This record gives sequence, C-alpha cells and structure tokens, in this order.
Amino acid sequence: MAKTKEEGRQRRKIRIRKKVTGNAERPRLVVYRSNMHIYAQIVDDMTHHTLVSTSTLVLNKGESSFHSNKKGAEQVGKEIARLAKEKNISKVVFDRNGYIYHGRIKAVADGAREAGLEF
Repeated sequence: MAKTKEEGRQRRKIRIRKKVTGNAERPRLVVYRSNMHIYAQIVDDMTHHTLVSTSTLVLNKGESSFHSNKKGAEQVGKEIARLAKEKNISKVVFDRNGYIYHGRIKAVADGAREAGLEF
C-alpha cells in the first residue's frame, strides 16, 4: 500500500503506462505538474523521442507570466497544440501521468482540445 501521495501516483502511473502508448500516428501527450510549473510534452514511444514540449517556464520567457494554476495550465495546453500542429500532429493519446483528471490536468487537456488537438 502506498504510504505517500507521490508513491500512490507512481503506482497509478505504472498502471496507466501499461495501457497507454504512443506511436508515430498517435503520439502520447504527457503532463507533469509541480508546485511551481506545469510541463507538457508529446512523445513517440516507438522511437523514444520527444517531438515537442512546453511548460509555464517556457511561456514565462515572454511578456506574460504563468504559474501552476488553471489559467497557466490552459495556456500550456494551447501552446502544446500549436507546436504539435506545426509538426503535423493532429491526434494524440493523453497520459495524465498518474494524476487525477481534475483541475490543472483537465485544464491542459481542455486547452489542447480547444486549440484543435484530438484525443
């Protein structure tokens, strides 16, 4: 039995990764959240390459500042969808990385869907 929240998340992550894999036509959109930032990347599991990635850290280099909240998460989702479209990626498999599909994780997914990414 998991003793901490992080150990529980790692166990859920392993269960999810047994079922969710990305390939060339449908790569995997992975989301990671920390207390300060939200990170998203699109990975092709067949070649073990990260195709595109972004985070609130990258978005903060501009004139606006985003943090690890729903607004920042939604912007990360929109940005990852924009970068994916530049690489001709329109369909992905969503990997919530062991997190509950709620709050910031859901905001990333909604932002990506709103910007035209299909999952």
